[in-house]
Amino acid sequence: MLDKETKQNLEQYLALIESPIVFSVSLDTSENSQKLAEFTKEISEMSPKISWEKKELMRTPSFSISPLGKESGIIFAGIPLGHEFASFLLALLQISGRAPKISESLSLKIKQIKQKLHFDSYVSLTCHNCPDVVQALNILAVLNPNITHTMIEGGMFQKEIDDKQIMAVPTVFLNGEEFSSGRMTIEQIVEKITGPLVEEELFEKKPYDVLVVGGGPAASSAAIYAARKGIRTGIVADSFGGQVIETLGIENMIGTLYTEGPKLMQQVENHVRSYPIDIMINQEAVSLNKEQDFINIGLANGISLQAKTAIIATGAHWRSINVPGEKEFKNKGIAYCPHCDGPLFKGKEIAVIGGGNSGVEAAIDLAGLAKHVYVLEFLPELKADQILQDKLVSLANVTVIKHAATKEISGTNQVESLSYIDRRTMEMHTLAVSGVFILVGLLPNTDWLDGTIEMNPRNEIVTEKNGATNIPGVFAAGDCTDSPYKQIIVSMGSGATAALGAFDYLMRT
Repeated sequence: MLDKETKQNLEQYLALIESPIVFSVSLDTSENSQKLAEFTKEISEMSPKISWEKKELMRTPSFSISPLGKESGIIFAGIPLGHEFASFLLALLQISGRAPKISESLSLKIKQIKQKLHFDSYVSLTCHNCPDVVQALNILAVLNPNITHTMIEGGMFQKEIDDKQIMAVPTVFLNGEEFSSGRMTIEQIVEKITGPLVEEELFEKKPYDVLVVGGGPAASSAAIYAARKGIRTGIVADSFGGQVIETLGIENMIGTLYTEGPKLMQQVENHVRSYPIDIMINQEAVSLNKEQDFINIGLANGISLQAKTAIIATGAHWRSINVPGEKEFKNKGIAYCPHCDGPLFKGKEIAVIGGGNSGVEAAIDLAGLAKHVYVLEFLPELKADQILQDKLVSLANVTVIKHAATKEISGTNQVESLSYIDRRTMEMHTLAVSGVFILVGLLPNTDWLDGTIEMNPRNEIVTEKNGATNIPGVFAAGDCTDSPYKQIIVSMGSGATAALGAFDYLMRT
């Protein structure tokens, strides 16, 4: 099942296996079982440290990976290819004895969990957010024998997806009850199990020369540029990645013909971690104020961090349309990521709200899966690039509806219909759809700064050429600012500019 290049890369990982492991495979006579058997046997034959056996598991087809003579509690129900291939490789290494790359304090917190926890994570192989959750839950199972985890590939277990009415991935169940939906970091998962993770060392942090708030491309760039100046640098964020994590194909990163958002931001995170930067993840900034020579950044856990300068790079989030049903059916038919959730709507009728590049790209992508796609645009014309519009109108199963003002999304347990008004005739229309993808632009993550810093009418932070704000010593960068162009490479450049601006400010004051 694996091509030559994949097998060559795989050989490098298999050479890192530290101790013998075993694939225990549950099979029947189905075609999917045949494929799973082929996949697991092909890999086991590549390493003398991997053995293969048949064993009846809860789901068929599926397989567990365990140390020889022990149980690991990690099961893959489905073939972990696509984005989940990396999860599979990491599981191999960690089960064989290689330590997961997490902090000692977090590892200890996981090992101290006493209750029996079984997680089921439902994923699609095209979802680029799912591996973060799968890998985090696998680490929990590796470190704590009280915890088990099964990854379930939705395409292979469609009936289970339908019975549980799962309309978004990743969706996680804990001991049979829904636990979460959407991307989560391992810190967020552990916090949801054990309660707030207040690290004692946060109380003892000395003032920083530069403190960066945010975890996306602008924040990462700012932290790297500041650290390279040899000054005390910190970065505080809820997680690494930002909005880029939701981007699948990236073809305009200069010097790189093609990459994907999660891959790019993993490389960026690794770059940040290569410098002596104090990284504080799973921390939410809730306030900013300046007292005498220091800027205070207040965190949601009640701790306050001090810095001589601060760089705000908190990015943006998808804009809501604020109609009845949007909040009620989030992850129950309402979606924002076509690459992640699109496969769950195969053969169904769906709507895409938004006629810009993001909306039209989503509609083109979804048209290959859905029975029919309706594209709703509020304005008289689509706003997407002409080349995308030309592709869209060439698709037989796509209907473009202009002058459409969405009024309500309805259903019982999940989305069943969407109602809109034709702004020319003021007539109400209803579409029978199972899913609604909302892609109508971004809003800056600046609510926590309301009343403390100068912002424009769109709540974007107003900045000068060097990234400075109206508060001396406070700089800003990226999509949370009034920069006219919301692009990854522009955000990285503005992060570097803000860091250089902050360094210049420190030298002069």
